[in-house]
Amino acid sequence: MPEQLELALAEVRALLLDPGLTRAVAAGRRRGAAPTLVRAELRPVTLKAGTRLQIATFDGSRPYTRNVAPGPESDAAVDALLAEPFGNWHVETATATVQVRVTKKGDAQVHRAAADRAPAPPSGHDRAKDYLLDPGDPLFASVGGSAAKRRQVDAFLRALAATLPAELTGPLRVVDLGCGNAYLTFAAYRYLTGRGVDVELVGVDVREDQRRRNTELAEELGCADQVRFVAGTILDAVVEPAPDLVLALHACDTATDEALARAVRWNARWVLAAPCCHHDLARQLRSQPAPEPYDLLTREGILRERFADVLTDALRAGLLRLHGYRVEVVEFVDSQHTPRNLLLRARRTGAEPTAQQRAEYAGLVSQWQVNPRLRTLLDEPHRTVSPV
Repeated sequence: MPEQLELALAEVRALLLDPGLTRAVAAGRRRGAAPTLVRAELRPVTLKAGTRLQIATFDGSRPYTRNVAPGPESDAAVDALLAEPFGNWHVETATATVQVRVTKKGDAQVHRAAADRAPAPPSGHDRAKDYLLDPGDPLFASVGGSAAKRRQVDAFLRALAATLPAELTGPLRVVDLGCGNAYLTFAAYRYLTGRGVDVELVGVDVREDQRRRNTELAEELGCADQVRFVAGTILDAVVEPAPDLVLALHACDTATDEALARAVRWNARWVLAAPCCHHDLARQLRSQPAPEPYDLLTREGILRERFADVLTDALRAGLLRLHGYRVEVVEFVDSQHTPRNLLLRARRTGAEPTAQQRAEYAGLVSQWQVNPRLRTLLDEPHRTVSPV
Protein backbone atom coordinates (compact mmCIF):
# COMPACT_ATOMS: atom_id res chain seq x y z
CA MET A 1 0.00 0.00 0.00
CA PRO A 2 1.42 3.43 -0.92
CA GLU A 3 2.60 5.38 2.10
CA GLN A 4 0.29 8.33 1.33
CA LEU A 5 -2.77 6.07 1.32
CA GLU A 6 -1.62 4.30 4.47
CA LEU A 7 -1.33 7.64 6.29
CA ALA A 8 -4.73 8.78 5.04
CA LEU A 9 -6.44 5.60 6.24
CA ALA A 10 -4.72 5.90 9.60
CA GLU A 11 -6.23 9.39 9.91
CA VAL A 12 -9.64 8.00 8.96
CA ARG A 13 -9.29 5.25 11.55
CA ALA A 14 -8.58 7.74 14.31
CA LEU A 15 -11.62 9.78 13.34
CA LEU A 16 -13.93 6.75 13.15
CA LEU A 17 -13.00 5.74 16.68
CA ASP A 18 -13.10 9.28 18.05
CA PRO A 19 -16.04 10.16 20.36
CA GLY A 20 -16.63 13.26 18.22
CA LEU A 21 -17.61 11.23 15.14
CA THR A 22 -20.88 12.40 13.56
CA ARG A 23 -21.06 10.02 10.62
CA ALA A 24 -18.90 8.40 7.98
CA VAL A 25 -19.56 6.80 4.60
CA ALA A 26 -17.38 4.42 2.57
CA ALA A 27 -18.24 3.49 -1.01
CA GLY A 28 -16.82 3.00 -4.48
CA ARG A 29 -13.90 0.78 -5.30
CA ARG A 30 -10.26 1.13 -6.20
CA ARG A 31 -8.97 0.37 -9.63
CA GLY A 32 -8.43 -3.34 -10.07
CA ALA A 33 -10.06 -4.27 -6.77
CA ALA A 34 -13.62 -4.76 -5.58
CA PRO A 35 -14.77 -4.54 -1.94
CA THR A 36 -17.17 -7.14 -0.63
CA LEU A 37 -19.54 -4.30 0.27
CA VAL A 38 -21.19 -1.69 -1.93
CA ARG A 39 -21.43 0.83 0.88
CA ALA A 40 -20.84 1.22 4.61
CA GLU A 41 -22.12 3.96 6.90
CA LEU A 42 -21.03 4.53 10.49
CA ARG A 43 -22.54 6.80 13.15
CA PRO A 44 -22.84 6.89 16.93
CA VAL A 45 -26.15 5.88 18.51
CA THR A 46 -27.36 5.99 22.08
CA LEU A 47 -28.93 2.78 23.36
CA LYS A 48 -30.03 1.69 26.81
CA ALA A 49 -26.69 -0.07 27.16
CA GLY A 50 -24.84 3.14 26.33
CA THR A 51 -23.23 4.71 23.27
CA ARG A 52 -22.49 2.34 20.43
CA LEU A 53 -20.98 2.65 16.97
CA GLN A 54 -23.66 1.72 14.45
CA ILE A 55 -22.37 0.18 11.22
CA ALA A 56 -24.85 -0.15 8.36
CA THR A 57 -23.60 -2.02 5.30
CA PHE A 58 -25.06 -3.06 1.96
CA ASP A 59 -23.53 -5.94 0.01
CA GLY A 60 -25.54 -5.47 -3.19
CA SER A 61 -28.31 -7.82 -2.10
CA ARG A 62 -29.48 -6.72 1.32
CA PRO A 63 -28.68 -4.20 4.04
CA TYR A 64 -27.23 -5.23 7.39
CA THR A 65 -26.92 -3.13 10.55
CA ARG A 66 -25.09 -3.84 13.77
CA ASN A 67 -24.11 -1.86 16.87
CA VAL A 68 -20.65 -2.44 18.31
CA ALA A 69 -19.34 -1.43 21.72
CA PRO A 70 -16.40 0.94 22.16
CA GLY A 71 -13.05 -0.75 22.64
CA PRO A 72 -11.78 -3.95 21.03
CA GLU A 73 -15.10 -4.68 19.29
CA SER A 74 -15.30 -1.34 17.49
CA ASP A 75 -11.54 -1.40 16.79
CA ALA A 76 -11.87 -4.74 15.00
CA ALA A 77 -14.96 -3.67 13.07
CA VAL A 78 -13.32 -0.45 11.86
CA ASP A 79 -10.12 -2.26 10.90
CA ALA A 80 -12.14 -4.73 8.83
CA LEU A 81 -13.83 -1.89 6.92
CA LEU A 82 -10.53 -0.09 6.33
CA ALA A 83 -9.11 -3.30 4.88
CA GLU A 84 -11.82 -3.23 2.19
CA PRO A 85 -10.62 -1.58 -1.06
CA PHE A 86 -13.12 1.27 -0.93
CA GLY A 87 -12.40 4.10 -3.34
CA ASN A 88 -13.90 6.85 -1.17
CA TRP A 89 -14.20 7.71 2.49
CA HIS A 90 -16.20 10.67 3.80
CA VAL A 91 -15.90 11.33 7.55
CA GLU A 92 -17.63 14.04 9.56
CA THR A 93 -16.83 14.88 13.17
CA ALA A 94 -18.03 17.62 15.47
CA THR A 95 -15.26 19.91 14.23
CA ALA A 96 -14.11 18.76 10.78
CA THR A 97 -14.92 16.96 7.55
CA VAL A 98 -12.33 14.74 5.90
CA GLN A 99 -12.71 13.20 2.44
CA VAL A 100 -10.32 10.59 1.07
CA ARG A 101 -10.43 9.50 -2.56
CA VAL A 102 -8.14 6.81 -3.93
CA THR A 103 -6.82 7.71 -7.38
CA LYS A 104 -6.30 5.35 -10.29
CA LYS A 105 -2.61 5.10 -9.33
CA GLY A 106 -3.53 4.07 -5.79
CA ASP A 107 -2.56 7.34 -4.15
CA ALA A 108 -4.78 9.19 -1.70
CA GLN A 109 -6.30 12.60 -2.33
CA VAL A 110 -7.30 14.08 1.01
CA HIS A 111 -9.57 17.09 1.47
CA ARG A 112 -10.05 18.60 4.91
CA ALA A 113 -12.53 21.28 5.91
CA ALA A 114 -14.19 22.67 9.01
CA ALA A 115 -17.52 21.11 9.93
CA ASP A 116 -20.26 22.73 7.83
CA ARG A 117 -23.01 22.23 10.40
CA ALA A 118 -23.50 22.16 14.14
CA PRO A 119 -22.75 18.76 15.66
CA ALA A 120 -25.74 16.65 16.65
CA PRO A 121 -25.82 14.40 19.70
CA PRO A 122 -25.79 10.65 19.18
CA SER A 123 -29.22 9.58 18.06
CA GLY A 124 -31.47 6.60 18.55
CA HIS A 125 -32.84 4.25 15.96
CA ASP A 126 -35.76 6.49 15.07
CA ARG A 127 -33.68 9.38 13.71
CA ALA A 128 -35.36 10.84 10.60
CA LYS A 129 -33.17 11.36 7.57
CA ASP A 130 -33.14 14.85 6.09
CA TYR A 131 -32.11 13.65 2.63
CA LEU A 132 -32.95 10.56 0.61
CA LEU A 133 -29.29 10.43 -0.45
CA ASP A 134 -26.85 11.11 2.37
CA PRO A 135 -25.11 14.47 1.82
CA GLY A 136 -21.93 12.67 2.81
CA ASP A 137 -22.24 10.19 -0.06
CA PRO A 138 -18.99 9.95 -2.08
CA LEU A 139 -20.95 11.03 -5.16
CA PHE A 140 -20.98 14.60 -3.87
CA ALA A 141 -17.24 14.53 -3.31
CA SER A 142 -16.84 13.75 -7.01
CA VAL A 143 -19.45 16.06 -8.59
CA GLY A 144 -19.53 18.82 -5.98
CA GLY A 145 -21.87 19.03 -3.03
CA SER A 146 -23.20 22.57 -2.97
CA ALA A 147 -26.39 23.14 -1.01
CA ALA A 148 -28.29 23.93 -4.21
CA LYS A 149 -27.14 20.73 -5.89
CA ARG A 150 -28.06 18.64 -2.87
CA ARG A 151 -31.54 20.17 -2.81
CA GLN A 152 -32.02 19.45 -6.51
CA VAL A 153 -30.84 15.87 -6.09
CA ASP A 154 -33.17 15.37 -3.14
CA ALA A 155 -36.14 16.88 -5.01
CA PHE A 156 -35.48 14.56 -7.96
CA LEU A 157 -35.15 11.49 -5.74
CA ARG A 158 -38.40 12.28 -3.95
CA ALA A 159 -40.14 12.48 -7.32
CA LEU A 160 -38.54 9.17 -8.26
CA ALA A 161 -39.61 7.58 -4.98
CA ALA A 162 -43.18 8.78 -5.52
CA THR A 163 -43.21 7.26 -9.02
CA LEU A 164 -41.92 3.77 -8.34
CA PRO A 165 -43.74 1.17 -6.24
CA ALA A 166 -42.50 0.55 -2.73
CA GLU A 167 -41.47 -3.00 -3.64
CA LEU A 168 -39.57 -3.75 -6.86
CA THR A 169 -38.82 -7.28 -8.00
CA GLY A 170 -36.20 -8.30 -10.52
CA PRO A 171 -33.65 -6.00 -12.13
CA LEU A 172 -34.73 -2.43 -12.87
CA ARG A 173 -33.48 -1.21 -16.26
CA VAL A 174 -33.08 2.57 -16.38
CA VAL A 175 -32.02 4.89 -19.20
CA ASP A 176 -31.22 8.59 -18.78
CA LEU A 177 -31.59 10.31 -22.16
CA GLY A 178 -29.51 13.46 -22.52
CA CYS A 179 -27.73 12.75 -19.24
CA GLY A 180 -25.07 15.49 -19.55
CA ASN A 181 -22.65 15.30 -16.63
CA ALA A 182 -24.86 12.58 -15.12
CA TYR A 183 -24.91 13.64 -11.49
CA LEU A 184 -28.66 12.94 -11.33
CA THR A 185 -28.02 9.66 -13.15
CA PHE A 186 -25.59 8.58 -10.46
CA ALA A 187 -27.87 9.91 -7.73
CA ALA A 188 -30.67 7.66 -9.01
CA TYR A 189 -28.34 4.68 -9.00
CA ARG A 190 -27.03 5.37 -5.50
CA TYR A 191 -30.53 5.85 -4.10
CA LEU A 192 -32.05 2.79 -5.75
CA THR A 193 -29.22 0.46 -4.81
CA GLY A 194 -29.46 1.83 -1.29
CA ARG A 195 -33.07 0.58 -1.32
CA GLY A 196 -31.76 -2.84 -2.29
CA VAL A 197 -32.90 -2.60 -5.93
CA ASP A 198 -30.89 -4.43 -8.59
CA VAL A 199 -30.27 -1.59 -11.08
CA GLU A 200 -28.93 -1.62 -14.63
CA LEU A 201 -28.52 1.96 -15.83
CA VAL A 202 -27.52 3.48 -19.18
CA GLY A 203 -26.77 7.17 -19.68
CA VAL A 204 -27.03 8.63 -23.18
CA ASP A 205 -25.45 11.87 -24.31
CA VAL A 206 -24.48 13.10 -27.74
CA ARG A 207 -20.99 14.15 -26.59
CA GLU A 208 -18.20 11.57 -26.61
CA ASP A 209 -16.18 13.52 -24.03
CA GLN A 210 -19.12 13.31 -21.62
CA ARG A 211 -19.31 9.57 -22.18
CA ARG A 212 -15.62 9.19 -21.30
CA ARG A 213 -15.89 11.46 -18.25
CA ASN A 214 -18.99 9.71 -16.91
CA THR A 215 -17.49 6.27 -17.51
CA GLU A 216 -14.40 7.24 -15.51
CA LEU A 217 -16.60 8.50 -12.70
CA ALA A 218 -18.54 5.23 -12.69
CA GLU A 219 -15.23 3.39 -12.29
CA GLU A 220 -14.21 5.65 -9.41
CA LEU A 221 -17.53 5.10 -7.65
CA GLY A 222 -17.28 1.35 -8.15
CA CYS A 223 -20.42 0.93 -10.23
CA ALA A 224 -19.09 0.58 -13.79
CA ASP A 225 -20.56 -2.93 -13.97
CA GLN A 226 -24.07 -1.58 -13.45
CA VAL A 227 -23.82 1.95 -14.87
CA ARG A 228 -22.60 2.51 -18.41
CA PHE A 229 -22.69 5.38 -20.87
CA VAL A 230 -23.07 5.60 -24.62
CA ALA A 231 -22.53 8.49 -27.00
CA GLY A 232 -25.35 9.12 -29.45
CA THR A 233 -28.48 11.09 -30.13
CA ILE A 234 -31.61 10.50 -28.11
CA LEU A 235 -33.42 9.06 -31.14
CA ASP A 236 -30.62 6.83 -32.38
CA ALA A 237 -28.59 5.66 -29.37
CA VAL A 238 -28.66 1.91 -28.92
CA VAL A 239 -30.20 0.81 -25.61
CA GLU A 240 -30.77 -2.92 -25.22
CA PRO A 241 -32.79 -4.37 -23.66
CA ALA A 242 -35.61 -1.82 -23.49
CA PRO A 243 -35.73 0.07 -20.18
CA ASP A 244 -38.38 0.00 -17.49
CA LEU A 245 -37.75 3.61 -16.41
CA VAL A 246 -36.88 6.52 -18.72
CA LEU A 247 -35.37 9.74 -17.37
CA ALA A 248 -35.08 12.95 -19.39
CA LEU A 249 -33.98 15.73 -17.10
CA HIS A 250 -33.65 19.20 -18.64
CA ALA A 251 -33.29 17.95 -22.22
CA CYS A 252 -33.48 21.11 -24.32
CA ASP A 253 -36.50 21.98 -26.50
CA THR A 254 -37.61 19.07 -28.72
CA ALA A 255 -35.01 16.74 -27.18
CA THR A 256 -37.63 16.18 -24.47
CA ASP A 257 -40.10 15.15 -27.19
CA GLU A 258 -37.55 12.72 -28.60
CA ALA A 259 -37.06 11.19 -25.14
CA LEU A 260 -40.81 10.85 -24.59
CA ALA A 261 -41.25 9.28 -28.03
CA ARG A 262 -38.60 6.67 -27.29
CA ALA A 263 -40.19 5.94 -23.91
CA VAL A 264 -43.53 5.30 -25.62
CA ARG A 265 -41.88 3.11 -28.29
CA TRP A 266 -40.20 1.10 -25.56
CA ASN A 267 -43.47 0.78 -23.62
CA ALA A 268 -41.49 2.01 -20.61
CA ARG A 269 -43.34 1.44 -17.37
CA TRP A 270 -42.36 4.81 -15.88
CA VAL A 271 -41.19 8.16 -17.26
CA LEU A 272 -39.76 11.19 -15.49
CA ALA A 273 -39.16 14.20 -17.74
CA ALA A 274 -38.18 17.72 -16.67
CA PRO A 275 -38.58 19.82 -19.85
CA CYS A 276 -36.40 22.78 -20.72
CA CYS A 277 -36.32 25.54 -23.36
CA HIS A 278 -39.70 25.29 -25.12
CA HIS A 279 -38.84 26.97 -28.44
CA ASP A 280 -40.73 24.87 -30.99
CA LEU A 281 -44.33 25.89 -30.23
CA ALA A 282 -43.20 29.43 -29.42
CA ARG A 283 -42.01 29.73 -33.03
CA GLN A 284 -45.32 28.39 -34.30
CA LEU A 285 -47.28 30.86 -32.17
CA ARG A 286 -45.23 33.77 -33.53
CA SER A 287 -46.03 32.83 -37.12
CA GLN A 288 -49.80 33.19 -36.88
CA PRO A 289 -52.47 35.22 -35.06
CA ALA A 290 -53.95 33.83 -31.88
CA PRO A 291 -57.52 32.54 -32.00
CA GLU A 292 -60.16 34.86 -30.62
CA PRO A 293 -60.38 35.99 -27.87
CA TYR A 294 -56.83 35.05 -26.85
CA ASP A 295 -54.75 37.71 -28.62
CA LEU A 296 -53.68 39.16 -25.26
CA LEU A 297 -51.97 35.85 -24.41
CA THR A 298 -49.50 36.08 -27.28
CA ARG A 299 -49.24 39.78 -28.16
CA GLU A 300 -46.38 40.45 -25.73
CA GLY A 301 -43.23 38.38 -26.27
CA ILE A 302 -42.68 37.38 -22.65
CA LEU A 303 -46.30 36.24 -22.25
CA ARG A 304 -46.14 34.32 -25.54
CA GLU A 305 -43.00 32.49 -24.40
CA ARG A 306 -44.53 31.55 -21.06
CA PHE A 307 -47.80 30.48 -22.64
CA ALA A 308 -45.84 28.36 -25.13
CA ASP A 309 -44.19 26.58 -22.19
CA VAL A 310 -47.57 25.73 -20.67
CA LEU A 311 -49.14 24.74 -23.99
CA THR A 312 -46.17 22.52 -24.93
CA ASP A 313 -46.25 20.53 -21.71
CA ALA A 314 -50.05 20.32 -21.64
CA LEU A 315 -49.97 18.75 -25.11
CA ARG A 316 -47.13 16.41 -24.12
CA ALA A 317 -49.16 15.21 -21.14
CA GLY A 318 -52.21 14.81 -23.38
CA LEU A 319 -50.30 12.73 -25.93
CA LEU A 320 -48.89 10.46 -23.24
CA ARG A 321 -52.41 9.86 -21.97
CA LEU A 322 -53.51 8.97 -25.52
CA HIS A 323 -50.75 6.34 -25.55
CA GLY A 324 -51.73 4.54 -22.37
CA TYR A 325 -50.02 6.55 -19.62
CA ARG A 326 -51.36 8.07 -16.45
CA VAL A 327 -49.65 11.48 -16.21
CA GLU A 328 -49.08 13.97 -13.43
CA VAL A 329 -47.56 17.42 -13.95
CA VAL A 330 -45.83 18.45 -10.72
CA GLU A 331 -43.25 20.88 -9.39
CA PHE A 332 -39.75 19.43 -9.70
CA VAL A 333 -37.77 21.78 -7.46
CA ASP A 334 -38.81 25.06 -5.85
CA SER A 335 -38.95 27.95 -8.34
CA GLN A 336 -36.56 30.00 -6.22
CA HIS A 337 -33.80 27.61 -7.34
CA THR A 338 -34.67 27.32 -11.05
CA PRO A 339 -37.47 28.57 -13.32
CA ARG A 340 -37.36 25.21 -15.13
CA ASN A 341 -39.09 23.41 -12.32
CA LEU A 342 -41.84 21.37 -13.98
CA LEU A 343 -41.83 17.58 -14.04
CA LEU A 344 -43.90 15.21 -16.18
CA ARG A 345 -44.36 12.01 -14.17
CA ALA A 346 -45.95 9.17 -16.10
CA ARG A 347 -46.86 5.55 -15.39
CA ARG A 348 -47.90 3.15 -18.10
CA THR A 349 -51.31 1.58 -17.54
CA GLY A 350 -52.04 0.46 -21.10
CA ALA A 351 -55.56 1.87 -20.80
CA GLU A 352 -57.30 3.00 -23.95
CA PRO A 353 -57.82 6.78 -24.07
CA THR A 354 -61.30 8.01 -23.32
CA ALA A 355 -63.39 9.99 -25.79
CA GLN A 356 -62.98 13.05 -23.58
CA GLN A 357 -59.17 12.76 -23.62
CA ARG A 358 -59.19 12.50 -27.41
CA ALA A 359 -61.50 15.49 -27.74
CA GLU A 360 -59.50 17.65 -25.30
CA TYR A 361 -56.25 17.06 -27.16
CA ALA A 362 -57.75 17.47 -30.64
CA GLY A 363 -59.58 20.64 -29.65
CA LEU A 364 -56.48 22.31 -28.22
CA VAL A 365 -54.37 21.53 -31.27
CA SER A 366 -57.09 22.65 -33.64
CA GLN A 367 -57.84 25.90 -31.86
CA TRP A 368 -54.20 27.01 -31.72
CA GLN A 369 -53.22 25.51 -35.09
CA VAL A 370 -50.00 23.97 -33.78
CA ASN A 371 -48.21 20.74 -34.56
CA PRO A 372 -46.44 19.33 -31.48
CA ARG A 373 -43.11 17.70 -32.24
CA LEU A 374 -44.01 14.74 -30.05
CA ARG A 375 -47.04 13.96 -32.22
CA THR A 376 -44.87 14.03 -35.35
CA LEU A 377 -42.40 11.62 -33.77
CA LEU A 378 -45.10 9.24 -32.58
CA ASP A 379 -46.81 9.29 -35.98
CA GLU A 380 -43.59 8.34 -37.80
CA PRO A 381 -42.97 4.68 -38.66
CA HIS A 382 -41.07 2.87 -35.93
CA ARG A 383 -37.36 3.70 -36.18
CA THR A 384 -35.01 0.74 -36.44
CA VAL A 385 -31.73 1.43 -34.69
CA SER A 386 -28.74 -0.74 -35.54
CA PRO A 387 -26.11 -1.47 -32.90
CA VAL A 388 -22.79 0.30 -33.34
